[in-house]
Amino acid sequence: MPMPRSKEEMLERMRAMEKKIAAKPVIGPAFGLVKGLSVTLKTMTRRAVTQQYPHVMPDLPPRTRGVIAFKEENCTVCMLCSRECPDWCIYIESHKDTVPPKTPGARARTRNVLDRFAIDFALCMYCGICVEVCPFDALFWSPHFEYSEMSIEELVHEKDVLGGWMDTVLPPPALEEGAEPEPEREAPMKAYEPVGVAAAPAVATAAPAPSGAAPAAAPAEATAAPAETASAEAAPPPEAAPAAAPPAAATVEDHSPPEIDDETYQRELAAGKPERVARALAKKASVVKRRKGG
Repeated sequence: MPMPRSKEEMLERMRAMEKKIAAKPVIGPAFGLVKGLSVTLKTMTRRAVTQQYPHVMPDLPPRTRGVIAFKEENCTVCMLCSRECPDWCIYIESHKDTVPPKTPGARARTRNVLDRFAIDFALCMYCGICVEVCPFDALFWSPHFEYSEMSIEELVHEKDVLGGWMDTVLPPPALEEGAEPEPEREAPMKAYEPVGVAAAPAVATAAPAPSGAAPAAAPAEATAAPAETASAEAAPPPEAAPAAAPPAAATVEDHSPPEIDDETYQRELAAGKPERVARALAKKASVVKRRKGG
C-alpha cells in the first residue's frame, strides 16, 4: 500500500480504517467505547479556561463598548447627539438663561443650560454615533458593563449616573506603528485674523522720533515755500509735538478665499506632510503674503 502524500489522504485512510473496525460485530462496540473515553480523559487532563467572574474580572480590550460616559461641563446642549441617534434613546432637556454683559453698554447674551441628559440603554444599540459626532468631547466610551437592573424601566440612566462613569474611562490607546497623529490635536491652527488687526499693533508700538533728529521729509508742496519760511519752521520748539501724519486711506480688507501658495505646498509635501496639512499651510502662507502686500 503506497504511503499517503497529503494530510487529507491520511485522514481519509484513517476514517476508512475506523469504519472497517466498527463494522466488526465484537470489536466495533468496544472500539467506540474506548474512543469516547479517550476524548473524555483528554479533556479532563487539560487546564480549565473558565474565568471565575465576579471574583476574577475579565481582561477587556481597550476599545470595549461598555457604557457611554457623560462629561457635563463640556456639553453645550447642541442636541447633535440626540438628532443623530438612530434609536432616539438620548433625552435632553434645557432652558435658556440670560447672561449679563461683561462690559457696560453691551448687549446681554443668552445661553442654553442643561437640565436633563439621559440615555435609555434598553434601546441603545451601541453604534457609537453619538460619541463620534459630539463636537465638544462630552461623550466617551467606558469599558464598564455592570449596570444590569431588575426592571427594564430602570435602564434609563440620568446624567449623574453617566457622569460617575467618567472615572472608568480609559486613556486613548497608543497609535499603531506607522500611524500619524491628527494635526489638529498636535498643533491646532489659529483662526485667520483680519488685516486691520494685524497692522494695528505695529502702528501703536512705533517709537517717536528723538528730539534732536531731523524731521521727516516734507511733501512736494512744502518744498516750494520761500527759504525764510522754511528756515523758521525747521527748528520747532521742543514742547511742540510733530504734526500728525494725514490719515491714510481706509484699508479695504480682502475677504476673498485664500489661494494656495505653490512654493509652500510643494515644500511641505517634500517634507512628508499629508496633502491636507500641506494645503492648509499653503493657504496660511498665502494669507500672510497678502497681509504683507506681497
